[in-house]
Amino acid sequence: MRFHRRLPALIAGALLALAGLVTPAQAGETGPTAGPAFKAPYPCGQQWTYSHHSAEVRRALDFVRSDGGATAGTPVLASAAGTATRYSQPTGAGNYIAIDHGGGWKTYYFHLAAYSVASGASVAQGQQIGVTGSTGNSSGAHIHYEQLYNGVGQNIVINGVGLSYPGSYHQAYLTSDNGCGGSGSPFTTWGSGVNVRADARVSAPVVTTLGGPTAVRVLCQKQGDTVNAEGYTNNWWSKLRDQGGFISNIYIDHPDAVLPGVPLC
Repeated sequence: MRFHRRLPALIAGALLALAGLVTPAQAGETGPTAGPAFKAPYPCGQQWTYSHHSAEVRRALDFVRSDGGATAGTPVLASAAGTATRYSQPTGAGNYIAIDHGGGWKTYYFHLAAYSVASGASVAQGQQIGVTGSTGNSSGAHIHYEQLYNGVGQNIVINGVGLSYPGSYHQAYLTSDNGCGGSGSPFTTWGSGVNVRADARVSAPVVTTLGGPTAVRVLCQKQGDTVNAEGYTNNWWSKLRDQGGFISNIYIDHPDAVLPGVPLC
């Protein structure tokens, strides 16, 4: 009886073989393994719009800010943990970083104004890897972002949801929850044109600029370069949660050089 139940399947298999046909399972064809839990490649709380151009390589999406902040100079964040490698292609991708996430998965981040990590560095999800720019073949500051599996571009998925592929900006939007860990302590800055830097050094790359007094969340503070402004001197710096960088404590609207209740970095 077992033989008779299997007979139709055996006959079907033989017919397929005669016809030169093979089922996907027989050919060993499989789709991509589940990728990492990718997040948006820019800081927590920021809203960006995105588009896909038919001439783009693979299944890329280009992101620009749509929340009133400047695209140029905004930190670029790792959308998942992995190993970062720096590249330069002046006539194409410009300065860019590829992150190998393991299991065949990689992400690409093109047109960086500056790198923020060394080539070969292990990076965490939400860690700053570069600064948004317009290097290479680019007509304006943006993040060209890709997700690849075994070298093949995939439709981009953020937080488990596949993004659309609009042909122009301001048809679709995405607010980031990348790097949102830790609520931070609330403060307000003062002054205009205050640079937020990648580290507590006046020579560190500028990741963004605060146009005027800004409500910020300070994650931690540490000592760095001494800064002089408006008759004050201070060598303590605050790490800002949403801006992804450091500013001198001089520009935090508080009378103490060392902010109370804020842990050390």
